[in-house]
Amino acid sequence: MTRRVRRRLCKDGGKGKDVAADEERELVSCSSSSRRRGGLGVAVAARGGGGGGSGSCVVDWRTLPDDTVLQLFGRLNYRDRASMAAACRTWRDLGASPCLWSALDLRAHRCDAEVASSLSSRCGSLRRLRLRGHEAAAAASGLRARGLREVVADGCRGLTDATLAVLAARHEALESLQIGPDPLERISSDALRQVAFCCSRLRRLRLSGLRDADADAIGALARYCPLLEDVAFLDCGSVDEAAIAGILSLRFLSVAGCHNLKWATASTSWAQLPSLVAVDVSRTDVSPSAISRLISHSKTLKLICTLNCKSVEEEQAHNPGAFSNSKGKLVLTITSHIFKSVVSLFPDKVVKENEVFNECNWKGKDNALGDMMSWLEWILSQTLLRIAESNPQGMDDFWLQQGADMLLSLVKSSQEDVQERAATTLATFVVIDDESANVDAARSEAVMRVGGIPMLLDLARCSRESAQSEAAKAIANLSVNAKVAKAVADEGGITILTNLARSMNRLVAEEAAGGLWNLSVGEEHKVVTPWMLNTLIAMSDVLLAAIAAAGGIKALVDLILRWPAGTDGVLERAAGALANLAADDKCSMEVAKAGGVHALVMLARSCKLEGVLEQAARALANLAAHGDNNNNNAAVGQEAGALEALVQLTSSQNEGVRQEAAGALWNLSFDDRNREGIAAAGGVEALVSLAQECLNASEGLQERAAGALWGLSVSEANSMAIGQEGGVAPLLTLAQSDVEDVHETAAGALWNLAFYSGNALRIVEEGGVPILVRLCSSSGSKMARFMSALALAYMFDGRMDEVALVGTSSEGSSKSVNVEGARRMALKHIQTFVLTFSDPQVFTTASTSSASAALSQIADAVFIQEAGHLRCSGAEIARFVAMLRNPASILRACAAFALLQFTIPGGRHAVHHAGLLQKAGAARVLRAAAAATTASIEAKVFARIVLRNLEHHQTGTST
Repeated sequence: MTRRVRRRLCKDGGKGKDVAADEERELVSCSSSSRRRGGLGVAVAARGGGGGGSGSCVVDWRTLPDDTVLQLFGRLNYRDRASMAAACRTWRDLGASPCLWSALDLRAHRCDAEVASSLSSRCGSLRRLRLRGHEAAAAASGLRARGLREVVADGCRGLTDATLAVLAARHEALESLQIGPDPLERISSDALRQVAFCCSRLRRLRLSGLRDADADAIGALARYCPLLEDVAFLDCGSVDEAAIAGILSLRFLSVAGCHNLKWATASTSWAQLPSLVAVDVSRTDVSPSAISRLISHSKTLKLICTLNCKSVEEEQAHNPGAFSNSKGKLVLTITSHIFKSVVSLFPDKVVKENEVFNECNWKGKDNALGDMMSWLEWILSQTLLRIAESNPQGMDDFWLQQGADMLLSLVKSSQEDVQERAATTLATFVVIDDESANVDAARSEAVMRVGGIPMLLDLARCSRESAQSEAAKAIANLSVNAKVAKAVADEGGITILTNLARSMNRLVAEEAAGGLWNLSVGEEHKVVTPWMLNTLIAMSDVLLAAIAAAGGIKALVDLILRWPAGTDGVLERAAGALANLAADDKCSMEVAKAGGVHALVMLARSCKLEGVLEQAARALANLAAHGDNNNNNAAVGQEAGALEALVQLTSSQNEGVRQEAAGALWNLSFDDRNREGIAAAGGVEALVSLAQECLNASEGLQERAAGALWGLSVSEANSMAIGQEGGVAPLLTLAQSDVEDVHETAAGALWNLAFYSGNALRIVEEGGVPILVRLCSSSGSKMARFMSALALAYMFDGRMDEVALVGTSSEGSSKSVNVEGARRMALKHIQTFVLTFSDPQVFTTASTSSASAALSQIADAVFIQEAGHLRCSGAEIARFVAMLRNPASILRACAAFALLQFTIPGGRHAVHHAGLLQKAGAARVLRAAAAATTASIEAKVFARIVLRNLEHHQTGTST
């Protein structure tokens, strides 16, 4: 139920194998194997100066006193403790000391009958047990901990009456039983009766989501559990409120979230309880009159929690003094100042409001007050988490004014479950929307403002893995806010999260990877196309560099290699973080160096989880986006099975996976070998099919599909195959999109396709000329207009005429089209496009002047920045040179304009294009075009600028 940022649940039905199982068995069995390991002597550097061989000494760890070793054992997690115990017989015996096994937390580990049996020899003195999952609860009896006093379990939605009855029967000394917050939908009053019959020493019973707690079951608790003083029935279907009055020993009662209570009966009967100190009716429909009756009639009651009770809040808003005459009884509501109110519980002590939950104020001085404050902390942590999960309207003022402070106070609680639940709530209450990964900026900054970041980082550094996991989750979600992310980095959080990502505990590693994922998110950390790289913001670059410097990249890659398929949370988050890091040029090289290419391709090939596949494909796309700066593009293509896997992913049922796979193929297609490898793997057919299927899909998928076809169409064989597979029609449809990125990319693909006469005729036959004309004249993108004009120029420079006589259909006859009419339309709009870059007065001056300043002014004015990223082949450059001799004046002007764009100094591929022009002997043709009396002034000026560009590049080469 926890709302988390940056995690999409995968549709595997939860059937993935828990791969931690074997590891957890090793945790409990390794001390019974590997009895001896040699050499406990360790060389350590001596403190102080000294030369020669005196700088180090050998310490024999076997000489440490037993008490010291026990202290070391006590600070280790179970896995490391078991590993140390396997070192020698002495340490094995010390590792089994009862003082180390009085409490056991197995929530992060899989606990089944085999594990329980392995642990049983150490559990004779076990008093406190924490579990997760109904399977673990069923296996708990195998621990043979007859003296067990406390059981705390969560994630037990599948727990049955039989399992709970056995748990109670095997542990008759139980004093505290707490199961939740997941609803116990399969637990009935029968199991509650069994608990009462078996556990006569029970003092605390806290259960969530029971179907019912009938009068007979509650009566059994009253009869057989004379010490029962703390009862919580949270979010239960029905509770017999009158029967609760029979539990005469009751001091603390919570029915939070129960909506079927008869409040008149409840308030009247509970007021008669002789020892009742505190009642929690939060998140219920309790009436103000019921609260008033409890205040008036109970002689022992001191505290009533009514958080998020609509009727009570409305009454208090209407009548602020409604509960002011409370006879010393404190009523807590969302609208009251809770810190200030709780201070009144300390009448004989001066307590600061922000220190009201500091245990030092009550520990060892007033047991009754201490019990009540401990109970209040637990109640607040439960209620605030439930409120955060449901995220009701109108809570902003509460969270900003006191909620964040309260949660951070609870993070410092001495109760471990309160600490962890408060951290979970901090991770939850900032989230606005899970799917879009949005957080509330004001709430996250409120946590930062009151010192929450260093506090959470301290909790993440503690030795308890469960606390590490929840703290890392909170840091991850808060870090979606850029200001908080910077604060986390400034406080050393990146190093802490990187260390946690190396944890052998899957849950800790998963949340730490999520934190690194969110810290690495920048403005454009999505699929990066080659001309998007400069959009990464400076702060993101700093964070990315810090993650790399802390060893985060290696830790993330190791996570993927360590945890096999099935651990979707770890894999998705690690791949997502690597995808963000790979968007940075320097970090992308570190990802490849750390083995990231192999790890990500392994995921793309073998994993079945959609969220993991999406992030793996995105990471590969970003790795391949830096083709001019490093070798990652080629490296991805050369990794065995990479291209085949990505082609296969374009047919995924998940749109996000298809989109990221198409984006990866787009970027990979910039490498000649990759381009042919994609085609050999069936990429042409797959991407044409994807383009046909995505016409009603998201804009991102449409852009990636068109882009991948654009990349593949660079080669003649692929271009012709795309045309033959039916790729022209969907690209023309995408070219009509209102979304600039989509129609611009489609125009690029059509430009490449139009180079070949067969495809050019297909475009005409499919009604493409009006579509390209519309793009050429009305698109808001200069690039779309430019490439549409070039496509039209290719189509009507005369090469298509011969093919048009035969047609492209399999029957050998062309569709009925008016080629001549299409030609006139195309040339007219090409001319219009070129003229949009012409200023008659400036051009006239430039044509009659020998000064280069006028040409430079025009070149700067007409240059299309993005066109500098386009790279043409020798055949394409030769075609533009040939077009300079075309009888159609407008085509000569268009060719000169294109060559200007491709050779402008500073352009990404300008030197390459200049070299091709020199090889083609273009200078003579350009001089002829610049001097032609039949040429337009635009053609003359553009040709002169291209000549000047060639001279610039030739001079630069010679020097």
